[in-house]
Amino acid sequence: MKSHPITLIPGDGIGPEVVDSARRILEATGVRFDWETVHAGASMFRAGVPSGVPKETIDSIARTRCVLKGPLETPVGFGEKSANVTLRKLFETYGNIRPVREFSGVRTPFSGRGLDFVVVRENVEDLYAGIEHLQTPGVAQCLKLISRKGCEKVARLAFELARAEGRRSVHCATKANIMKFTEGLMKRTFEEVAREYPEIRAEHIIVDNAAHQLAKKPEQFEVILTTNMNGDILSDLGSGLIGGLGFAPSANIGSGIAIFEAVHGSAPKYAGKDVANPTAVVLSAVLMLRHLGEMDAALAVENAVLATLEEGVTVPRDVPGVREPAGTRAYTDAVIANLGRRPSQMPARPSQPLRPPQFDASPVWVRPGSRRTVGCDVFVEADTTPDALGRLLSGLGPKAGLRLKMISNRGAQVYPDKGAQTDCVDHWRCRFLASEEAAGFPSPARLGELLSAIEAAGHRWMHIEKLEEVDGAPGYTRAQGED
Repeated sequence: MKSHPITLIPGDGIGPEVVDSARRILEATGVRFDWETVHAGASMFRAGVPSGVPKETIDSIARTRCVLKGPLETPVGFGEKSANVTLRKLFETYGNIRPVREFSGVRTPFSGRGLDFVVVRENVEDLYAGIEHLQTPGVAQCLKLISRKGCEKVARLAFELARAEGRRSVHCATKANIMKFTEGLMKRTFEEVAREYPEIRAEHIIVDNAAHQLAKKPEQFEVILTTNMNGDILSDLGSGLIGGLGFAPSANIGSGIAIFEAVHGSAPKYAGKDVANPTAVVLSAVLMLRHLGEMDAALAVENAVLATLEEGVTVPRDVPGVREPAGTRAYTDAVIANLGRRPSQMPARPSQPLRPPQFDASPVWVRPGSRRTVGCDVFVEADTTPDALGRLLSGLGPKAGLRLKMISNRGAQVYPDKGAQTDCVDHWRCRFLASEEAAGFPSPARLGELLSAIEAAGHRWMHIEKLEEVDGAPGYTRAQGED
């Protein structure tokens, strides 16, 4: 019998208890595993590993290509970025799959409505790229990076998941009505990919309406595809509909590497007390079994969990009103005893193996027919009025072959004055276009002269964005109020 090599990361807080529960249940199925136990998270931060992920752990994952992990703590006061996010990014697990389904025996306001949907979240870019800067001492910026490549990878994953699980619809939830280029790129890519899956209904929905509909009629959804931050929020909303994060599994899918973990955190105050709910990690292990092609074992474990919950065997804190909850170990024993049983209500959904799409490793996915630079936005820190700054820059621009078109403050045009009542801060976007007299956009040297002149006038510039036309269309948005 084949033995599957698995990197096992026990995690922090309640992690070792819930991971051990999942390991015991997996081994009870008869499927063979070759566990490599390694560590990440708080203990590694304390040991002086800045990322919280030591080389031994990275090497193990590179070997096994499959990870079952407990929650990792990002300690307050020491350590750097989240070790959870570091693992996802190091191995480019671009798609996060978070199932949300109703459980018999877990009473919620939505019980009896047949909730059974999956959130498919882009997992490595968007605001979670974590690229932030203080623009001025009182204005911070976070770059929202969305790529065509990232959108296409996760969109195809969502449709392949729908196919594998026999689902009939995929909703794409974005804020494309406001963020035309970033969230809009996800919408446009989704609509293009959808044409290759004609048997699946594809619908776009504004993300705030998606949240509204999830609170109102969540049973209408089967698969929700969305960008990283939107997916983080909507999937936690989804777990609240079914009983909480203790019932929320997830799979991080990459090209040849997958990481399986519960959505919840490490809950250190409950560690070692035999009160942690292992359901989320156990159901994450079900996703791992499917990934490994062990479809019968996956179905058996999921049905055993459902039958156990249907019987009223639960752990404390996650299911209000249960008089005699079991501890973590007793709950695990009950699931193992129920292997081979099906619940009488809402059994596990039969599934075919998911076929993650394969992609070209090239960094360039969009090659336009034409592009040209038509101007630039210069971001300036200045303690002044819009009119004073506008008059100054209108005089400086022509020396570099540029003309000032407008100045905005937090996205709204404030110069030339349109009569708006904007409460300005010291962060100004100053839009220059190539003047008609200039032969195209100025050279870096001439642009440098403009920046030097701005500094000489007592104002600080912090960065520049070129304004591009791509295939004849503007590659930038107007300010509110800009003509």
